[in-house]
Amino acid sequence: MSRIGKHPVKLPAGVSATISDAEIVVKGKLGELKTHIPHGVTVAQENDEIVVRPMSDSKEHRMMWGTVRANVNNMVIGVSEGFKRKLELIGVGYKAQAQGQKLKLSLGYSHDIDYELPKGVQCATPQPTVIELSCADKQLLGQVASEIRSYRSPEPYKGKGVKYENETILRKVGKKK
Repeated sequence: MSRIGKHPVKLPAGVSATISDAEIVVKGKLGELKTHIPHGVTVAQENDEIVVRPMSDSKEHRMMWGTVRANVNNMVIGVSEGFKRKLELIGVGYKAQAQGQKLKLSLGYSHDIDYELPKGVQCATPQPTVIELSCADKQLLGQVASEIRSYRSPEPYKGKGVKYENETILRKVGKKK
């Protein structure tokens, strides 16, 4: 039995959900998110809660039960509070600059990298070595952060590169004489 799936998702004030046969749409102050409801799971709204139930006791239906509940919960949190992700640039001369829906990155290459942010993702650079991303969609935010990090992943000897705020880089010992 799913431990996550059996808990209902509470809808905070200002958030509404519309459930059809194959999709759920959640609207709030930060926007609107929708997702497909896979076969094997039923989603229903009871008072101010969204309840997810499996159609049968098969293994596939029980697996999707917890996944769909977690996705719906992320949508509700996203449209009410939003998600944030912080990236840090470590290295001499590494810097970032937000320019509207573009992010200009100087990561030690012979050229600057202009990253076009997708619709719905906001970017701020309070310091030249810190990037703050925010979005209502948790999956999209993680994808954007991963793409920015992939331009210069942290290396294990000096730790230079783009890393997540709370990421720990395992360091290796360099040459010994």
